[in-house]
Amino acid sequence: MPSPAFAPETRDRIAGLYRDHHLWLLTWLQRRHHFGDQASDVAQDTFLHAILRPQQIAGLRQPRAWLSSVARGLLIDRYRRQKLEAAYLRALAQLPEAEAPSAERQLMLLETLMQIDASLDGLAPKVRMAFLLSRLEGLSYQEIAARQGVSLSSVEKYMSKAIRHCYQLSLEP
Repeated sequence: MPSPAFAPETRDRIAGLYRDHHLWLLTWLQRRHHFGDQASDVAQDTFLHAILRPQQIAGLRQPRAWLSSVARGLLIDRYRRQKLEAAYLRALAQLPEAEAPSAERQLMLLETLMQIDASLDGLAPKVRMAFLLSRLEGLSYQEIAARQGVSLSSVEKYMSKAIRHCYQLSLEP
């Protein structure tokens, strides 16, 4: 990936943010989240976020609050990805060997699952689960209502929200 061209003041702002706060962020991640070797990766990803979105750091008054917020979001994303990958690997392990997809197909399926997960980010847990039960497991709204312990009209509202959310995502450039 070619490095983006920045105005000198933007480049200086990003370099200053890194110089002044990288060690602090790394220490914060190691102490607060006990991630050890992952802490440096998350710290680097946090600063990559700053590089890719320089407009967000233009007027930062509390850079450490912003950095910790971005890092926390990245940690949540990593945790969700790990949980999703573990669930996927458990499901694969239950397949008879003859039906198991190739390694290439497994990677493609996992990437698709990650995209679906990212697309559904921001939905309430019950809305998200209703959508997944409907679309991935093929359950009827009545079956989803029984499984979630909610009314049929609640499931209909959940599905409406989820479908609207997905439609709005499809309109984004």
